[in-house]
Amino acid sequence: MKLKLVNGSAALEVSEATFGGKFNEALVHQVLTAYRNAGRAGTKAQKSRAEVRGGGRKPHAQKGTGQARAGSSRSPIWVGGGRTFAAKPRDFAQKVNRKMYRGALRAMLSELARTERLLVTDAIALEAPKTRLLANQLKQWSLDSVLIVVEATDEKLYLASRNLAHVEVIEVTALNPLALAAYDKVLMTVAAVKLIEERLQ
Repeated sequence: MKLKLVNGSAALEVSEATFGGKFNEALVHQVLTAYRNAGRAGTKAQKSRAEVRGGGRKPHAQKGTGQARAGSSRSPIWVGGGRTFAAKPRDFAQKVNRKMYRGALRAMLSELARTERLLVTDAIALEAPKTRLLANQLKQWSLDSVLIVVEATDEKLYLASRNLAHVEVIEVTALNPLALAAYDKVLMTVAAVKLIEERLQ
């Protein structure tokens, strides 16, 4: 299959297996969920009634006070008491096989290409690391919310993109499902496309 270049009339021949596959929604959802869960700290902690300090003495007499029966002032229904189902530190990580992860990336790239949200350019050359220069270039291509994927670190491009709200620049090695799903369009350099094809074979 072919992808049209935004800065020219030519088209780039790409792998059908990487950019022309079917969209597996269930797989993409599973991998996206696992990727986000892997970033959770899982350090939330609360105290149960057994862990809250105090409450050893019966608050008041069993009968005759006109109040409900109570054996501890650290009961979950009392202010200052423990939590009924206290949260404890836990690991939210889910196991995702390498084959599943790569399959999800291929499915997302294929869907982006099918819906014409995947764009390719020869290169993004900036004279200086100026936000204005990059903003003008993206405006010419009608790109408001875009993920720019490059084959290697470009300091000028990185510095120019830092102050643009809906623009992110990442290398091919850092490409991930969450980044692909977070932006309206994805702009890749030709070298990045070739590198992605090698990595997802």
